[in-house]
Amino acid sequence: MDEKVLQVQNLTKYFNLGKGRILQAVNDVTFHIYKGETFGLVGESGCGKSTIGRTIMGLYERTAGEVIYDGDNVHELDEKGKFKLRRKMQMIFQDPYASLNPRSTVKEVISEPMEVHKMHTSKKEQLEMVYQLLEEVGLNRDHANRYPHEFSGGQRQRIGIARSLALRPNFIIADEPISALDVSVQAQVVNLLKELQNDKGLTFLFIAHDLSMVKQISDRIGVMYLGNMVELTTSEDLYKDPLHPYTQALLSAIPIPDPDVEESRERIILQGELPSPINPPSGCVFRTRCPFAMDICAQEKPEWQEVEENHFVACHLYNDKHKNKKQQETIVNIR
Repeated sequence: MDEKVLQVQNLTKYFNLGKGRILQAVNDVTFHIYKGETFGLVGESGCGKSTIGRTIMGLYERTAGEVIYDGDNVHELDEKGKFKLRRKMQMIFQDPYASLNPRSTVKEVISEPMEVHKMHTSKKEQLEMVYQLLEEVGLNRDHANRYPHEFSGGQRQRIGIARSLALRPNFIIADEPISALDVSVQAQVVNLLKELQNDKGLTFLFIAHDLSMVKQISDRIGVMYLGNMVELTTSEDLYKDPLHPYTQALLSAIPIPDPDVEESRERIILQGELPSPINPPSGCVFRTRCPFAMDICAQEKPEWQEVEENHFVACHLYNDKHKNKKQQETIVNIR
């Protein structure tokens, strides 16, 4: 797993709201995804993770930076190039109630991208492919002639997954695919995605705000806060040894299924409100809620650096230029 199928380099996406107001949705984000892995992207609502997914797909135009997929610069392709790219990259959307056309049958929903891309020469061959996809996602052939409103939320999301597989892509962006589902159904959908990945050799960008669920499916995880990537490492290391104070706060919010442990452990409660991306704080964007904020945090944006092997973080606590004895003690305490 050493081939980089996707490279996101210094990606920035701003939205012009008019009257001189600029919403800074994504700021200078860099990461890559290896072929065959699942890269998790997590953070609070409004942190920019879904904007990253849509910008990678080309649904949003970048403000700055580059998105390189399989050697192609996504935002420099012409219309013909973007059309071909859709065969390789697909997206599973968050809301299974809104992402399916209520006036189309399941058969029509799944076969539409096949028709657009002229994948099959005959209607019979196309219908057989629809049946096969339905069975792969845990549904049956009889569902092909029914309408989306006849299905539960979990079943609708399975239909959405089948549609994303219709063009036989290599890379899928799953934009919070389980957040609109019942808790009992979420694990089923995650397990389905893992099975499909193993069977088809897929690569996933899995976007979510639930760290406990992301752990089950992700090989590596990037943590977002207010449009910035603050930490990135393997799933195992992130849970075992989180470095950034924001990551530690997120992990402390995950309930532990042991009453004794849950009662005795210390929960990290962040103070203050999430700042506006229209007017973000100077320096480190997390400083207004960070219990370890220092003077330097308001003056300089922390560098993105590899603190340990394959463990990246943007925090002045780990910057050698600003460490002193007191800060070294702080690092020991928060870890």
